[in-house]
Amino acid sequence: MSRLALLGGGFSTDEDGLLDDWVLGHARSPRPKVCFLPTASGDAPAYVERFLDAFRVRDCEPSVLPLFRRELDDAALRDVLLAQDVVYVGGGNTANLLAVWRVHGVDRLLREAYAGGTLLCGISAGANCWAKGSHTDSFGPLTHLPDGLGLLPGSVCPHHDSEPGRRSSYRAAVARGALPAGWAVEDGAAALFTDGRLAEAVTRSPYARLYRVRTDGEGGAVEEPVPCRLLGA
Repeated sequence: MSRLALLGGGFSTDEDGLLDDWVLGHARSPRPKVCFLPTASGDAPAYVERFLDAFRVRDCEPSVLPLFRRELDDAALRDVLLAQDVVYVGGGNTANLLAVWRVHGVDRLLREAYAGGTLLCGISAGANCWAKGSHTDSFGPLTHLPDGLGLLPGSVCPHHDSEPGRRSSYRAAVARGALPAGWAVEDGAAALFTDGRLAEAVTRSPYARLYRVRTDGEGGAVEEPVPCRLLGA
């Protein structure tokens, strides 16, 4: 069983910790090993510290894998990633993230970890990376990036409700076929996929939503809201 989660929040944006606790609740171990990959932010030290501060107080074993100052050889890198119960990918630049992973072979190792049962998850760029394509500002203006790992069929759009232009730009990309049908994640929502199929959708806010976005067959695109369970209710 292979699983991944798209997060519209977590330790980097939310104070309540509901989405992070939800992720840990789906780990295969009661005290999971959780590895943070801050690649998309250039391994920003403040981001790393925020992750460690949030997860050291939880019932888990947190660690961080930096790549911009890599210290592990290929064998050790593989051992570290395949030993994790959860790989948590931070936000930042999706295109840069994918390029750095491919240079270091991390993309292949994450595929192996995914096939072996490691839960893969992330926010923003850390959600985009798992799909076949994504909606991104990696190049400045909002655009489509048909270049993800493809572990999740279709496409992903993060920050669907919170960043100006996201909703209309993503719908236009899907409508004209620049991106395949996919998932639009509002801030506060999250989705769990098992073997590429939606297994659960949750939200930390009664106003946050997850949408299925697809072509309408007439040159446009439609959004279909997905029922979400309210966490903490």
